[in-house]
Amino acid sequence: MERIIKFLAIIIICITGIITSVRAEELTMQQLTTPTNVPFSDCFKTYNLSADNLYYYALDSIAANRFEIKELQSKSGYIIFKAAGREFLAAVAYYGPNKSILKITPANNSYYFAPGIVLNIFKFIDMNLNEQIKEIPKS
Repeated sequence: MERIIKFLAIIIICITGIITSVRAEELTMQQLTTPTNVPFSDCFKTYNLSADNLYYYALDSIAANRFEIKELQSKSGYIIFKAAGREFLAAVAYYGPNKSILKITPANNSYYFAPGIVLNIFKFIDMNLNEQIKEIPKS
């Protein structure tokens, strides 16, 4: 009988742990999608890439996140895109030899938006840094 009680206690602890970990993941997702005041420091990131390469990574990331690209200008290094009903400006700037910075800011200067928009773009770039940029042959 004592053995059965200990076994049941272990099962209950395991189930509680699984539920808690799933709940923590939901809270994180909710925090990413709930509009909050996003600090300006969370809206830019420095990369050890040339500005041209970072521009293409940013463009790929915006497209992969299924945001609507409104306008892009490769010479000046900016992309205007729409996410969650708002427009954002992604600007790439030269920061040093093989170093550049990506800044993503809301077009209306209201920093009350879902932080996941910016963080997902940065995450996608971080995950794909080792991928080669390839030119697609024209058909």
